[in-house]
Amino acid sequence: MTVNVGLIDRIFRAVLGVVLLYLAFGSGMAVFEGGWPKYVAAAVGVVMLATALMRICPLYSLIGVRTCRVR
Repeated sequence: MTVNVGLIDRIFRAVLGVVLLYLAFGSGMAVFEGGWPKYVAAAVGVVMLATALMRICPLYSLIGVRTCRVR
């Protein structure tokens, strides 16, 4: 797979991933205390961090989007 996630997109994904993981496990908010919202936020947070680190988004590949410069 080719790189398709640019710098600004990576930063946004990393920040969003960290925020979602914090909300799921560290915020103490009632909505994230248990059940599906906690697990959905955690799963999306992990996916966002993974795509930011790997610089590859499978969904972008499927729909033909690139947010990085062409080399």
